[in-house]
Amino acid sequence: MSRLQAGDDAAYEHVVRKYGPRLLSVARRFLNHEQDAQDAVQDALLSAFRSIGRFEGKSSLATWLHRIVVNAALARLRLGRRRAERSIDDLIPRFLADGHLEGEVATWAVATDRSVAERETRRVVRGSIEQLPDSYRAVLLLRDIEGQSTSETAEVLGLNESAVKTRLHRARQALRTLLDPYMRGMAP
Repeated sequence: MSRLQAGDDAAYEHVVRKYGPRLLSVARRFLNHEQDAQDAVQDALLSAFRSIGRFEGKSSLATWLHRIVVNAALARLRLGRRRAERSIDDLIPRFLADGHLEGEVATWAVATDRSVAERETRRVVRGSIEQLPDSYRAVLLLRDIEGQSTSETAEVLGLNESAVKTRLHRARQALRTLLDPYMRGMAP
């Protein structure tokens, strides 16, 4: 850390080589286009290196860089708006006055050709996640894909833990709604 804060080029190179691939993987989950993901990582690393003197060590360097790349990716999403976004309210289940679910919950089944079905399912899940509003998508990606804790996700996104839990629950419900037509079609 002292070498980074002193502006040592070799230390910068070490950080890029060590953390760059992981940071690019994170950015790719948020951004559809490879160039956008690479640009977000580059922006994040430049921002981190410019502010390395303010790094307080309250978290690990990896966590700090992760937070910066997520914020860079979210900023690119807000600027670009390259994808269609659906309202979360249209995607979550509706309930009757008595508290019961409106409509039925379908049973999902797996196709017999597992390898083809798994590739297709991954494609459909990715596409469905892309349709979620940014604030819900970010929470879902950080918690369910990145494996971040609720507190880590809250810190990265600047939210409180209750907001993270609520958004995650709603994002999961919305994702289920988006996946339902596909999964019903797989039923035997």
